[in-house]
Amino acid sequence: MPRLALASVDAIVVEVRRNGTVEARHRVHAAAVRDGDVVAAAGDASLTCFMRSSSKPLQALPLARARADLDDAALAIACASHRATEDQIAAVRALLAQAPADEEDLECGLQEGRPPSRVFHNCSGKHAGMLALCRAQGWPAEGYRLADHPVQRAALAAHVEAAEAEPASTATDGCGVVTYAFPLERMAHAFARIPQLDGGARVTAAMRARPDLVGGPDGADLHLMQLAPGWYAKGGAEGLLCAGDGSIGVALKSEDGSSRALEPALAAFLRPLGVDLGALSTTEARNSRGELVGEIGSLYEPVTRN
Repeated sequence: MPRLALASVDAIVVEVRRNGTVEARHRVHAAAVRDGDVVAAAGDASLTCFMRSSSKPLQALPLARARADLDDAALAIACASHRATEDQIAAVRALLAQAPADEEDLECGLQEGRPPSRVFHNCSGKHAGMLALCRAQGWPAEGYRLADHPVQRAALAAHVEAAEAEPASTATDGCGVVTYAFPLERMAHAFARIPQLDGGARVTAAMRARPDLVGGPDGADLHLMQLAPGWYAKGGAEGLLCAGDGSIGVALKSEDGSSRALEPALAAFLRPLGVDLGALSTTEARNSRGELVGEIGSLYEPVTRN
């Protein structure tokens, strides 16, 4: 475990305001880790939660190690929580063809609100990558989502390697694979280390090269990668965001699970660390007509130690 360089301080508070009146407040906990030490904290840096889709770059490490033939698009879509854009679905299908595997082999199921085809599930790229890993290693494809399958054992090993800790607990994610719970500071430590790990530089380079495949136009992870050169990022369900630049790693968790608080919180948290995300400091609230009706912004200035 890293030495905590800072005691926990107040959580980041993000307000939703309409015509100057506060409609809601979100509390965001955050940790930043460099060289094994927590160098910035907001709220509870030891808050433990499931990584959910923020795990995808770590889950892609065994794939990158086993498949030198995969390009940036293939690795990026394996890390994606995609929005089913034309380019994203094309990337999933290309990875399935390269695996090789069929859409029927995907064990992610169908996703409500999307076309009734497994390839449109927002985790289909990750599942296609897991099938490609099965083919490379000669593992059976059936049941690759289950905890005792070699794919999930490899994913667990990658998490332990990156975080340098065992998960606090495991559960089943929304797409059927295993998800792991860690404290925020362990997640931040893991994301700081990804490029240093075998295959990690390929994964993070692919995410930076094709952030449009990793997320969607409304994603804090996509916006961070667009605004901050050298950074890679991945959001997760229930208001989680993990990111790093190969030197420092950060993890932020919205206490109430809302993702709309993440961009202003991220901008406030990273500013003292030398990362200017001014464009994310205040986000717009618009109605169904596209009219600007409010704003979402942070009131917080975190304490840091250089």
